[in-house]
Amino acid sequence: MAFIALNRIILTLSLAALSAIAQAETTLVAVAANFTKPMTEIAEAFEKASGHSAKLSFGSSGKFVAQFENGAPFEVFLSADDKSPLKLEQSGLAVTGTRFTYAIGKLVLWSGNPSYVDEQGQILSKGDFKHLALADPKLAPYGAAAVEVLKNQGLLEKLQPLFVQGENIAQTHQFISTGNAELGFVALSQVIENGKIGSGSGWIVPKNLHSPILQDAVLLKTGAENPAAQALLAFLKSPPALAIIEKYGYALPAVN
Repeated sequence: MAFIALNRIILTLSLAALSAIAQAETTLVAVAANFTKPMTEIAEAFEKASGHSAKLSFGSSGKFVAQFENGAPFEVFLSADDKSPLKLEQSGLAVTGTRFTYAIGKLVLWSGNPSYVDEQGQILSKGDFKHLALADPKLAPYGAAAVEVLKNQGLLEKLQPLFVQGENIAQTHQFISTGNAELGFVALSQVIENGKIGSGSGWIVPKNLHSPILQDAVLLKTGAENPAAQALLAFLKSPPALAIIEKYGYALPAVN
């Protein structure tokens, strides 16, 4: 009898495990390039917590919007701005009422050279550099913020001929880290380690020099029936996800 009871328990557990596997889903997620590191960690934590998985693609927000408009099968969009998700909602490509700010980005003027960028960013007006990297302001919100900073400092006209533009913030960081540009504007999340700039040198741009970089997430219509897509957006608001977001230097919105 004990043997039969044990077999029943094993069978019940096996069926439960199979049921859980059957219910686990995968969601396709388009992620702004600046959020690569934190989202990679968040996706791992999400899978452990929910059993669902998230397949991530990284790139510029502007290019992703064009892909959605052309039928790309993404289900969740984590943008580097708040305008793109709103546009998708207004055009009927995103589910109304699912849009929220998941992080507020911070811009950094950064160089791979440890002694190159001063903590006040005065090198922009006094330096003799030949190349200044930034993400394409037409496609990438961090690039648009960089242009806004230079305008507010009265330096745009002087420095624009030195621009080396990346398609997204990841390529921009690559330009600087490989020495193709002496310095440039990147996201703090790309260079932060243990709460400070980990390598090279940098100036964390004061937030009064550019409009807030509100990064919004939204559920796309293609993911409306996928429980993994809905679960991921909910997980982004959870304490474990918020801790990861803060770790990478982002500010959290006061109200989600």
